[in-house]
Amino acid sequence: MTARASTARIVSANDLLAGDVIYLARNGGWTRRLDEAALAHSDAEAGALLAAAEMQPDVAVGPYLAQVALERGGPRPLHYREVFRTGGPSNRPDLGRQAELF
Repeated sequence: MTARASTARIVSANDLLAGDVIYLARNGGWTRRLDEAALAHSDAEAGALLAAAEMQPDVAVGPYLAQVALERGGPRPLHYREVFRTGGPSNRPDLGRQAELF
């Protein structure tokens, strides 16, 4: 029997100028690294994080909450959309996060 990973929520958005995926960071700023994202463990925390993100329209576009599993290697997106977004633009594998794999 395997242990279940606990879950949390993060705020995901798009960078206003660059267009790539960003996450609300623990320090209240923004990061492109999922492992630096602020984690919400309750509805109240999630609401507070989303409200903080929505107060920064000059940086982030379309912030929303996404559920993640908390694992040893860091948070892992649970929804396919978020898994896909962590890779970067699908039409240009030479750009974004996926370029680091080549």
